[in-house]
Amino acid sequence: MSSLSASKPTPGITVKVDNLSITYRTTFERVPTFKKAVVRFGRGQRAVREVHALRDVSFEVADGTALGIIGNNGAGKSTLMRAISGILPPTKGRIEVNGRISPLLSLGVGFNANLSGRENIILGGLASGLSRRAVEQRAEEVTAFADLQEFIDAPMRTYSSGMYSRLAFSVAVHMDPDILMIDEALSAGDATFKSKAAAKMAELRSSARAMFLVSHSMASIQQLCTDAIWLHKGKLIMRGAPDEVIEAYTTFVDVGESAVILEDL
Repeated sequence: MSSLSASKPTPGITVKVDNLSITYRTTFERVPTFKKAVVRFGRGQRAVREVHALRDVSFEVADGTALGIIGNNGAGKSTLMRAISGILPPTKGRIEVNGRISPLLSLGVGFNANLSGRENIILGGLASGLSRRAVEQRAEEVTAFADLQEFIDAPMRTYSSGMYSRLAFSVAVHMDPDILMIDEALSAGDATFKSKAAAKMAELRSSARAMFLVSHSMASIQQLCTDAIWLHKGKLIMRGAPDEVIEAYTTFVDVGESAVILEDL
């Protein structure tokens, strides 16, 4: 039995993940041998593969927590974020969420490239649960933060990747979320915008019920988070203070904690 629940929350707990498992079923073309290819007129065979993205993951996030999520590519970090956001249903287990989530997943997933930036601001705000009037009132603030005043009424298909990312971040952080979920957001934009984004997240951390941050930048995790978890091949390996989890993780991947590694690992 698996479920995502926002009712009857545990007091003092923003998110509770209980024995969460998520399994994907994917198909791929199996390359045939020459003999089989001749018999089957060169056609390949479709094979089904199960991918265990998350395996029996359990943890609780108390009110006021800024949780960093680290791990190698394919560890299950983004899958976990999507599950908590309600985008992916659990294969097994339960997720309890207390609050309204403003997810910034994959930098603007859900944006319509054929619509203008302004129209996507409206859609993003409505998706976050705000009224149209409330979204329209803060549209100019969103635009100014993203520094897109000259381009906000142009179709987003004309935006550069940096412009796209800046608007996605700005929409997410200006919708008064109870729970802020950010997947690699600090990789967006130039140094000036990264600094502004970090300051905005620090501000939100003090007002939001909880914040989740997935990042390969260990420095960002150290700077912005009060707690951290380490995922590896879908399993929860460790939870603790950011410095402790990062030290264990960097030791695991057999590298030293140089300044370059802290930024890019």
